[in-house]
Amino acid sequence: MATASLAAASLSRYAFAEPSQSITEVAPAGGGDKTTIRPLRVHVPESQLVDLRRRIKSTRWPEGETVTDASQGVQLATMQKLAQYWSTDYNWRKVEARLNSLPQFVTEIDGLDIHFIHVRSKHQNALPVIVTHGWPGSIIEQLKIIDPLTNPTAHGGNASDAFDVVIPSLPGYGFSGKPTATGWDPARIARAWIALMKRLGYTRYVAQGGDWGNAVTEQMALIAPPELLGIHTNMPATVPDDIANTLKYGNSPPASLSPDEKHAFDQLDYFYRHGLGYAQEMANRPQTLYGIEDSPIGLAAWMLDHDAASQAMIARVFEGQSEGLTRDDVLDNVTLYWVTNTAVSSARLYWENKLNFFAPKHVAIPVAVSVFPDEIYAAPQSWTEHAYQKLIHYNRLPKGGHFAAWEQPQAFTEEVRVSFRTLR
Repeated sequence: MATASLAAASLSRYAFAEPSQSITEVAPAGGGDKTTIRPLRVHVPESQLVDLRRRIKSTRWPEGETVTDASQGVQLATMQKLAQYWSTDYNWRKVEARLNSLPQFVTEIDGLDIHFIHVRSKHQNALPVIVTHGWPGSIIEQLKIIDPLTNPTAHGGNASDAFDVVIPSLPGYGFSGKPTATGWDPARIARAWIALMKRLGYTRYVAQGGDWGNAVTEQMALIAPPELLGIHTNMPATVPDDIANTLKYGNSPPASLSPDEKHAFDQLDYFYRHGLGYAQEMANRPQTLYGIEDSPIGLAAWMLDHDAASQAMIARVFEGQSEGLTRDDVLDNVTLYWVTNTAVSSARLYWENKLNFFAPKHVAIPVAVSVFPDEIYAAPQSWTEHAYQKLIHYNRLPKGGHFAAWEQPQAFTEEVRVSFRTLR
């Protein structure tokens, strides 16, 4: 990255229109090449936040579920507690200020503006890492790990553990541009990330991801640019073909499965039977989801219903219990989707994707895997070793789920440190 170009660039600002309109970037003074790296700040007009609160308060509620659990979806009591807090006590300006305290940039890659956070460590020989979020996540997921990774000595680590951290927003998500044509699948995003790291001047780096972040990170590993030393994932793709076929046809699990393998099988079976509805809709008919673009409560419920463990945890949060996430954490993320008008544009990634999400991709470069117990499935070590021929780290954590960096930032940070020590 050319510091002279950054110093010369005017401060870009995202100007937000009404939710029914698209986000537009105010061009730097004097125009210029959009492939340069331009600083960015976030400001949401107060009128949009007033409109958000009005919409929440005017929600037309359905009747309550006819069961005593969440088997019919996110429960009415949870959503009404969320709505009460969101419309009265929640303060978007806090997370907006937090975002603006970080170095944020935008640059055009392959015809699309890509937004990213880029924090350099003060320590020499810091290892660059590009961290990719998923759905229904965003850059909000990774905010808690930035300082521990870049400033390890202030968080129980050593200077030798330091990273430069790059956190991009996926195309169609957050402050990145929205594709206006088809083709932005995980492989194309991976190529864009490789171009981004090259544009930043990095000649060696590692990559990390979960959810769509894993799909993109594994595609980077398959492209295998010489600068990419290895990857870390907290949602690995390890399901063997025979297990996938057994699940597909609803057959009983093989008797030969170990306890860990049987547990993973049962988790996958539950997810495919009860938790995959959102993905199927977005993969087939993302444009139909007008309701979540128009109703903040509809959007929040859709995002909360990602997986059973996360939904249960968030329900407990709005009951007042202390968890890895807070009410503000949850609503920072949902509000980001709302103010950027990205409910449908983010959903299209499911339509674009043609990969089998959990099938091994035969990654040949070094891979580190951290398994959190409440992930969609806790990948057994046996499956993981078979899926990654150069597995350099495998660890099962005692707590945490799908949003690992967000829920358990201390454990997640230590996993990233340990995973890449042998590659420095």
